[in-house]
Amino acid sequence: MTDDRIPATPGDVTEAVRCLLAGLGPAMAADWSVPARELEWSCWETLEHVADALLAYALQLGPEPAPLDHYVPLRWSRDRPGAPGGVVLVDRAAGPTGLLEAVAASGGLLAAVVAARSPEVRALHGYGVTDPEGFAAMGVVETLVHGYDVAGGLGLELKAPAGLCTRALTRLFPSVPAGPDPWAALLWATGRIELAERGTGRRLFKTWHSAPLPEEGA
Repeated sequence: MTDDRIPATPGDVTEAVRCLLAGLGPAMAADWSVPARELEWSCWETLEHVADALLAYALQLGPEPAPLDHYVPLRWSRDRPGAPGGVVLVDRAAGPTGLLEAVAASGGLLAAVVAARSPEVRALHGYGVTDPEGFAAMGVVETLVHGYDVAGGLGLELKAPAGLCTRALTRLFPSVPAGPDPWAALLWATGRIELAERGTGRRLFKTWHSAPLPEEGA
């Protein structure tokens, strides 16, 4: 990590959602019940999880003061055993168009809340207490990496902008260099692909760096 790190921003969440929508747009007539690449979730369920994660991040930042030792107490549910639990279950009758609209709505809410909150605000995440920039970067990673999963299940290949990936990497994976292909580095950091230059086999993803970085005064 260097002193000239460019922070993740609310606009990055918006850019990540737009990237996902554009990448999945050609598959509106596809079967979204198929597995999302190597996940046990379907493509539909995976995007419900993305919408749910973006909404949850916004909700954690919403209260004043934001909760440091618990999650906003909403009741989770799931459509089937093994499906992701959450509060976002999209009306199947709305089809893929409605599903992507739900993702866009949650992303817009997260971007707005991050923009409205002071950088000094802290709130609980499952990987540790974090700040608004951390939640923005997490939203980017959830959107892009699960977008990659879904795209693979639908026979597509999602590509993400280098700058967007670099900002998310340097915030959440400060020990992972972006290198010449930041998108590949992000996929490697989250255990999706192998990179020969980073050793043999895939990286086992367990967590990311939630805590605010030292340069932010934490």
